[in-house]
Amino acid sequence: MIRILKYGAVPMSEIFARVEPTVDVEKIVSDIISDVRENGDSALFAYCEKFDRAKLDTLLVSEDEIQAARDAVEPEFLRILELAAGNIRAFHEKQVRQGFRIEKENGVVMGQKITPVDRAGLYVPGGTATYPSTVLMDAIPAKIAGVGEVVITTPPNADGSISSAILAAASVAGVDKIFKVGGAQAIAALAYGTESIPKVDKIVGPGNAFVAEAKKQVFGKVSIDMIAGPSEILIVADEKANPAHVAADLLSQAEHDKLASAVLVTNSETLAQAVSEELEVQIPQLERAEIARASIDVNGKIIVAESLDTVIEITNELAPEHLELCVDSPFDYLDSIRHAGSVFLGRYCPEALGDYLAGPNHTLPTGGTAKFSSPLSVDDFIKKTQFTYFTKEALESVAQDVAYFAKKEGLTAHAKSAVIRTEDSK
Repeated sequence: MIRILKYGAVPMSEIFARVEPTVDVEKIVSDIISDVRENGDSALFAYCEKFDRAKLDTLLVSEDEIQAARDAVEPEFLRILELAAGNIRAFHEKQVRQGFRIEKENGVVMGQKITPVDRAGLYVPGGTATYPSTVLMDAIPAKIAGVGEVVITTPPNADGSISSAILAAASVAGVDKIFKVGGAQAIAALAYGTESIPKVDKIVGPGNAFVAEAKKQVFGKVSIDMIAGPSEILIVADEKANPAHVAADLLSQAEHDKLASAVLVTNSETLAQAVSEELEVQIPQLERAEIARASIDVNGKIIVAESLDTVIEITNELAPEHLELCVDSPFDYLDSIRHAGSVFLGRYCPEALGDYLAGPNHTLPTGGTAKFSSPLSVDDFIKKTQFTYFTKEALESVAQDVAYFAKKEGLTAHAKSAVIRTEDSK
């Protein structure tokens, strides 16, 4: 049963505590990365057989397999994929940056140009669930950014196939290549390249502890989006909230992972008790009841505070991945939210809208990292290059100032490079 904690009556450490994964995967992942770097495709085939029970002849998904997947999924699912993709495109097209150029009267020109990365690798999880939504959320911003080649890695089924839903989503999103490989070995292949899988410049997408650790270890060789942990939701709700709705929304994230975090923060003890009771009604009805039960028991909690102002303070301290504001006039509170990955406003905006259809991205910072990081966006797939141009006259006007500054740092070669051109002209 979910814990109900009274803010101010229990230690702060208990209010903000969260059980984290305890498996030490660093050495395992390091060995896998080394193996893939040394042995390329042969290592990937071996890992597919070992971890996925799939004996493959090729890693690349063929065009025939992709077309067969589109033919296999229901027309209704294709319709919804296209609807979601349209919403995602509309939202992310607003994120496109423009370069700029500043021209001064003395002939100095400076500015910034925007260039997409050449190739991006998207990791799409497999295992206990498939995530075609992740394909759309990760691939569409990359395409909008202008990335030259977008590739996916995702674990195969034991028969060597890939989920038809994932392949159909990849087709809708315009993914260029799809490879049948998952886990840390997929991240290694994307970071270093193999005979089949091209080296990428950026790796994005969620995954288990092994995938997260692999992204951490290859960072610097390639760029990554973030180190994502188990999913989390925090719901701010007042006494008018419907307990059944709140419980359903908590469970929408609890069913992801036994270590997922589902938290309600409220100013109503009556609502807290009603939601606790409603959870016990709804959990047994879920297909993933065992996972949801573990999540609620391990990382679920209801925090009761005296006022909504205090509720907002607690929310900012927790910096949740997903935040629902189930209150009247939710826009009145939006400016007070400083730390959250994605905010869902009002009593009719469940977090599941953001997972699939609304348009804003669902690849979000977890574990409190919303205090300093942002959702996946078009910005993740571009880089900014500065440029500067000085005329001879413009350089002469500041050369001595540059040299003075350089000498303050003890860098006399810097100073010389600024003044030598002005000396030559005399």
